[in-house]
Amino acid sequence: MANNVEGLMGVSVEKIHELVDANTVVGTPIVMGEITLIPVSKVSYGFASGGSDLPSKSASELFGGGAGAGIHITPVAFISIKGGDVNILPVVAKPDSLDRAISMVPDMVEKFNARKAKKNEIPLEDTEVVE
Repeated sequence: MANNVEGLMGVSVEKIHELVDANTVVGTPIVMGEITLIPVSKVSYGFASGGSDLPSKSASELFGGGAGAGIHITPVAFISIKGGDVNILPVVAKPDSLDRAISMVPDMVEKFNARKAKKNEIPLEDTEVVE
């Protein structure tokens, strides 16, 4: 079984290596007149594999397994070269839903505290009971 799982892992790693190399992180320079732009990206990847020997009445062993991989490439910046000047031009990514939700937490806490404080200011005898 170990050799079969190692074979699955080897194929997965080999395929990832074919897709992601140094040219993916620091891309091929783009020349536009006097300016050279070099793209820079962030690469995240992961893979998993597993397998098991299956019981068999025959003398040959049966093996069942699988492997999977995922890659996420995010542009980060461009290195701009013009003459002797080198600048980094960051790429501003659009915030995703989680970023927006996290940024809303302080406002939500403030509104909650304001309502709680307002609720605590109303004397009990001034409230009406609706039947």
